[in-house]
Amino acid sequence: MSELEIWAVIGALAVATAATRSSFWLVGHHITIPKRVQEVLRYAPACALAAIIAPDLLLGSQGELQLALTNPKLLAGAAAVLFYVVRRNMLQTIVFGMLMFTALRLFPLFGVPA
Repeated sequence: MSELEIWAVIGALAVATAATRSSFWLVGHHITIPKRVQEVLRYAPACALAAIIAPDLLLGSQGELQLALTNPKLLAGAAAVLFYVVRRNMLQTIVFGMLMFTALRLFPLFGVPA
């Protein structure tokens, strides 16, 4: 690609980004989102978070699925979920999950290093 083409692509992407991000601000008061769509959108942040976290917990360094009990990320994630169910405190859950992950990395279960 020539330098002019690269700058044209950067400009087009900048305009597309600005248009999509400002569309609700520009015409948001003219559009009514149906109640059912609003209800479904409540789950979007949780789904996005799960999509970010799940691959890190379930996949190894080479992209292979790791469901074994020797996976410290998976064990720490499961322990953090159980902790959250009991305590219902997000900050404590984050701290607990990181402490659990650190402990499992330093002292692996079943004598298998992480």
